[in-house]
Amino acid sequence: MRGAVAPPRETPEFEALLAPVCSSAMPAPEARSATSSPPQGATLAASTAGPAWVLLRGLSRASGHWGVFPQHLLRELRALHPATRIVLLDLPGTGVLRRQASPTQVSAIVDACRAELQRLGIGAPVSLVGMSLGAAVLTDWANRYPTEVEAGVLINPSLRPFSELFRRSKPLNYLGLLLLSLSRFSARMREERVLRLTTRLTPPQAVIDRWVELQRQYPLGVRNTARQLLASVRFRASRTRPAAPMLLLCSKADGLVDWRCSQSISRAWGAPLRLHTKAGHDLPLDDPQWVARAVAEWLRDRSIQGVEPGEWH
Repeated sequence: MRGAVAPPRETPEFEALLAPVCSSAMPAPEARSATSSPPQGATLAASTAGPAWVLLRGLSRASGHWGVFPQHLLRELRALHPATRIVLLDLPGTGVLRRQASPTQVSAIVDACRAELQRLGIGAPVSLVGMSLGAAVLTDWANRYPTEVEAGVLINPSLRPFSELFRRSKPLNYLGLLLLSLSRFSARMREERVLRLTTRLTPPQAVIDRWVELQRQYPLGVRNTARQLLASVRFRASRTRPAAPMLLLCSKADGLVDWRCSQSISRAWGAPLRLHTKAGHDLPLDDPQWVARAVAEWLRDRSIQGVEPGEWH
């Protein structure tokens, strides 16, 4: 398929959903030219279709690592709006974009994602779900291009300046991820160790074969891993909350990011926070149904309260 690494599919409607976005008739992402990017300061064209939710993964992971979460999210969102679409984007340097050099600035990653949406014909505004590094991309996108983002869901984010008191508590685990990419371990052994670092509820046998296949099909080199880590470390979010409403989801048992980072952001922005007490850093993998329901309940509550899309209250 083209455009994204497909997660395991459980439902015909999810198969049909991805087909228009990932059509093999589209040019390969690696082949597109720089001229396809939106001009500096330009915005994405207005959407004429149903609501689009764009999913952005974290450090050294591709869209295929979402597992079955997109299916759960689609089911919940279509109960609210039947025309909802989900778009899985690989960040530069990962998945089908593995041959690209990953930018060392989050702002450049945002611009690459915007260019990819333009290539896929996805118009604005869109709603974004970002995990870890994807949460930084989401935040910068919402601040720099406010008319393009209708809502955002940040999962286990670690954003300066909100997390400076907590982010130093688990730096060795991030170093461990980088060292794993340098190691000569087999793909299976590396992925098993990543699972131990990032999950608490997922049995390894449930996903390890899929992850090993993803690593073999779309290998992520140490150079791009290091460049993504550098972009993450460099990024500093604005203290001013984004124009689009935000929901924060975090895991108390996260072994990479202290959950209080999310709490700090929530307090600074006045954004709602949902805490999972048992899941690890990869919350959508550990409990995809919980995450999907949390997003849907947030949207449902906003609708009941008469809050317009794109507004905070």
